[in-house]
Amino acid sequence: MQEQDLPLFHAVVRPHRSLSPRGLRILIIAICAASLMISTLFFFAGAWPILGFCGAEIALAVALLRLNAKRARRSETITLTPGEIQVSRRDEKGRQTVRNLRAAWLNVVLEERLARVPGLFLRNRGEQEEVAREIGEEEKRALAARLSDALHGLRHPQFDNPQLRDPPRN
Repeated sequence: MQEQDLPLFHAVVRPHRSLSPRGLRILIIAICAASLMISTLFFFAGAWPILGFCGAEIALAVALLRLNAKRARRSETITLTPGEIQVSRRDEKGRQTVRNLRAAWLNVVLEERLARVPGLFLRNRGEQEEVAREIGEEEKRALAARLSDALHGLRHPQFDNPQLRDPPRN
């Protein structure tokens, strides 16, 4: 592996999901049980048309919860090498897209948005790429700081030449 290929920075960004697959099943069962219980009460009270609305409510809730779980499969990989930065995205179906930007003129910009999570952009002479769309504000700020530090280290390398050190004093 050449020095040009060695990564100086590597980050994998995944959306945070608080429910495990088991927790999702338990939540769906709880929603179905609660809705069935409520619709049964209304049915015996004579309001039988409520069964259709409860069924639609269950179907909508289950569909939205499954969509949320499906989107948890997304990921984004950011890799900085001496020559470029590579942003690789994998969607929920496993398809991958890759975008390469030259690292020489790259800037990391954290764009504040009113009442929203700030946007994290990689800007390079007229090109820009938004990264880490799926994570929260604290994680995005930490990622921006680490990536800025890595770019600073790339542009301002620290050389350690033992011959230039002060000689030991006796």
